[in-house]
Amino acid sequence: MGRRGGLVDHRLPRRASAREAILGAGCGMRAGEWFGLALEDLDFELQIIHVRRQVKKLGESFVFALPKNDQERVVPMPDWVAQYLRSRIQKYTPRPYTLPWEKLSGKPRTCNILFRWATDDLHIRHRTYDETIWKPALVLAGIIPKPTKDARGRRRYITTRKEGTHQLRHYYASVTLPTGVSINELAEYLGHSDPGFTLRVYAHMQSSSHKRARAAIDRRMRRPRLVAGQN
Repeated sequence: MGRRGGLVDHRLPRRASAREAILGAGCGMRAGEWFGLALEDLDFELQIIHVRRQVKKLGESFVFALPKNDQERVVPMPDWVAQYLRSRIQKYTPRPYTLPWEKLSGKPRTCNILFRWATDDLHIRHRTYDETIWKPALVLAGIIPKPTKDARGRRRYITTRKEGTHQLRHYYASVTLPTGVSINELAEYLGHSDPGFTLRVYAHMQSSSHKRARAAIDRRMRRPRLVAGQN
């Protein structure tokens, strides 16, 4: 488990919120990458985020590790994401947090992560986030039914892979591709090692080039007529 960076700060939120999902919908980041995001990864001047690590579970413990496919990447930071992050940082100052790197016996790595649980001051755990934050938010939004309770009184949500946080990356693709972001650019932003995979998954979301082609020719072919009409 992580090493605490001091006592639990009274300014910390009572718990994490579904707002961290902005990083999935607005930047195409994976949940483990949100949880490992640190202050030093943000460049507000250039409006980019350096995706350098994820919080990864190994057995019953956790480590910092490279993002999936073992590659860091840079993603654009939209204005509304930057606004949320600035507000978050101002309200809850990021503090040093340490986990082993890549393996439980790995060298300790320290960074100023943005998100922690207020109850124990540790990093956010994906399963706990799913059960206590993400799924209740889906219920409130009317996307999944209210939970039932098992024989031990524990809440049980009925979900499929279609309601997981990974869907936020699909949403990101569905918004960016039709507006002109290329498959190669999207592959880079999502951290796919093979743009061919990105093409196979998201080709149907690309905007048709027919309209752009017609508009380009029309603009070119209309120019001589307009000039001739002015003479």
